[in-house]
Amino acid sequence: MKTPLLIEQHFHGAYGVDFNKASSNEIAALAPKLREIGIGGFFPTLVTDSVENIKRQIEAIKKASTMCDGILGIHLEGVFINPAKKGIHNPKHFLPLTVENYRKIEDDFIKIVTLAPELDEGLIDYLKSKGVKVQAGHCTGWGRVDGATHTFNAMSPVSHRGESSALSALIDDNAYAEIIADGVHVSDDALRLFFKSKPMDRVILISDALPITYSDLTETVFADSKIFYDGCKATSADGTIAGSTKLLPEIIKILAQKDMFSPCFVENTYRYHNIEPAGEIEWDSGFNIRKISS
Repeated sequence: MKTPLLIEQHFHGAYGVDFNKASSNEIAALAPKLREIGIGGFFPTLVTDSVENIKRQIEAIKKASTMCDGILGIHLEGVFINPAKKGIHNPKHFLPLTVENYRKIEDDFIKIVTLAPELDEGLIDYLKSKGVKVQAGHCTGWGRVDGATHTFNAMSPVSHRGESSALSALIDDNAYAEIIADGVHVSDDALRLFFKSKPMDRVILISDALPITYSDLTETVFADSKIFYDGCKATSADGTIAGSTKLLPEIIKILAQKDMFSPCFVENTYRYHNIEPAGEIEWDSGFNIRKISS
């Protein structure tokens, strides 16, 4: 089987590189490592941080993009989210969802913004006018978004009474929906519900990988919290799951073993962002990568 090269549209780092802290050189050096395992493009994802640190890292990522291939833009996750669904994010850095606040960090290299639609004060319309993908995440609401960020995680759950973010993500056939299918973040039954509910051409596989992924680290500081890796999952001291410790090639293999994978899941991210594949992967029958070509 063949697919286009993979695109990571939501991950925070790997091999010890943290996009909220790394230098341009460190970020650029990560790109060829990702290419070796079939990831041909990625959107470095910035977790909630101070305005000053976010601005610094936007510049670092932009500079790295001139030094290597594969960096497609920035995914801003945080700052404009709901404290009630903060997950691992530090609420002291949260800002109201206004255009004025976004302009404090605005940059044309930001291509995706995760936010809480229920708290919107005009920011969604502004982002859409700039061509930025707007995704509902760390939220309790829905509305006028392009997609959902890590569906089921850090959002109001499916309920048979009233509305919820997760329910809306499942039944909105026009919206794309991210899913972390790493075997930790979403149960198999929830995955089955997700794949039955969403049109196949609206599924986006993500890793939400942490910098600790594929490194020798067993603990690190992420989003101002100390994170511990037990060999299976990464959590804060209070047990909150912080993010994944797997990247897309491994996640695809997990899904394939459960007979839940379709090649269109790889193609969807290209359609979502209107970009052309820069190469392809040939997979063997066990969903190991046999060959990568340009």
